[in-house]
Amino acid sequence: MKQSTKAHLALLGANFFYGAGFTVAKHIMPRLLQPAAFIFLRVAISTLLFWGSYLLAKEWRTGIKKEHWWRLVMGGIFGVAVNQLLFFEGLNLTFPIHASLMMMSTPLLITLFASILLRERISWDKSLGLVIGISGAILLMSAGKEITQNGTSSKGDFLIFLNAASYAIYLVTIKPLMKLYRPLIVIRSVFLIGGICVIPFAWSSLPLIHWQAFDATDYACLAFIIICCTFFTYLWNAYALQVLSPSTAGAYIYLQPFFAAAIAMVFLGEGFTIIKAVATLLIFSGVYLVNFGFKKYAK
Repeated sequence: MKQSTKAHLALLGANFFYGAGFTVAKHIMPRLLQPAAFIFLRVAISTLLFWGSYLLAKEWRTGIKKEHWWRLVMGGIFGVAVNQLLFFEGLNLTFPIHASLMMMSTPLLITLFASILLRERISWDKSLGLVIGISGAILLMSAGKEITQNGTSSKGDFLIFLNAASYAIYLVTIKPLMKLYRPLIVIRSVFLIGGICVIPFAWSSLPLIHWQAFDATDYACLAFIIICCTFFTYLWNAYALQVLSPSTAGAYIYLQPFFAAAIAMVFLGEGFTIIKAVATLLIFSGVYLVNFGFKKYAK
């Protein structure tokens, strides 16, 4: 199997897990644990898994050059700490379908940040795509007045949008390292840095976890988020970045709403409204223009 095919399959699998993770996380949060505690468990255990795999694979023989450490620090802050904090706080305040739609802003934001950080030029049709796509995200946030158990969903939608921006910065920043090092070498450092940054925000919420109320299904949900939605997804995304561009990796995120919507409607009874449909159309149109533009129709 070609390496590019494996990279695409890795992105497909990662985004399926992400799509399922929206509903799985809502099953135990905030009923059994608060977002900050969830983040700490997710990052701490995943860090141990990455470092264990790193040592077993004898990857420690390869070091990272000093001039590349700033990218690891940026990756740890934006790809793990800020990303996780914003995502779980946002998901706690909104619905799985809302969250997955907001995450579709990531490809648009990747294009924007790539133009700033990697100095990639943005054509007029891509600029139009950015405006259309981000307007869809703004529509979803401004019209997000549906009631959740923690209030209206608009605040949660906004936090998920910021999370998408954080993840976009992470993908653009970490991409150059994927051409120089194996994914496991990069990810174990990113998670260690991110885990250290998370501790001050999460430590006080750990005693509030209702461990006595956990049943087998709850533990399975927690394990799914840590192993499938964190360990495998970060590793697979890092692997894909060795071969594919950040924009291509980000474009796969628009599959998440399909997975998330199907699972949320079946297990949570969540509805798909007109506003969500219009926002989806705008975001999809923006993503299409950013990735393909109007070149197809040029004579």
